[in-house]
Amino acid sequence: MLLEVENLTARYEAITALKEICFDVNEGEIVTMIGPNGAGKSTALKAVSGVLEATDGTIESGEILFEGESIKGLRTDELVAKGICLVPEGRRVFPTMTVLENLEMGAYKRKDKTAISQDIYMVLTLFPQLKERVKQKAGTLSTGEQQMLAMGRALMLKPKLLLADEPSLGLSPNFVELVFDKLVEINGKGTTILLVEQNASEALKIAHRAYVFSIGEIVLKDNCESLLHNEEVKKAFLGG
Repeated sequence: MLLEVENLTARYEAITALKEICFDVNEGEIVTMIGPNGAGKSTALKAVSGVLEATDGTIESGEILFEGESIKGLRTDELVAKGICLVPEGRRVFPTMTVLENLEMGAYKRKDKTAISQDIYMVLTLFPQLKERVKQKAGTLSTGEQQMLAMGRALMLKPKLLLADEPSLGLSPNFVELVFDKLVEINGKGTTILLVEQNASEALKIAHRAYVFSIGEIVLKDNCESLLHNEEVKKAFLGG
């Protein structure tokens, strides 16, 4: 088991955001979390990535294990060193820096210059749109291109577990399809992915397993093929 979350309870001041939730991610999987806005999906991702306290949240109880070791309470940079990397909601690229400089910033903890150059080439091969704009400032890219850059920057850290928070949010339909295709490709190259996504239909098509959230709790879990044909899920999230 790569990631195990056990009985996790988290709060934002007086509001309980997560109520003793449990979920896990096996190495090599894409696991997705779906559910309505405010259900706790992104809070769960922030807890795993170490940024919950930065958003005025707290973990009250529970345990988070990565490769069998507790990571609860570790700083984000310590989690990055262990192989956990977050692609945040809203992309958050460095707008005044070029595409290349953003990718180089993704490798800020690495010292292997030759391998860094090889990985930049890998990212630009994975996202050819970025290769055409490598000297362009990130702030002038389209939202879809910025999302690809955010994903590429995360890959420069060579993550074992990639956390993707709403990667399709605000994108045109063409870029939505492209982003999901690239997540599948990244997973196929060996990176495990934990995905929070409002576009439940597309998320269930690419993931292996899913957890359905509702008001801070996980109310359903199953393989994605089964959930795509689940009548409750279809009515709630798939327009069925």
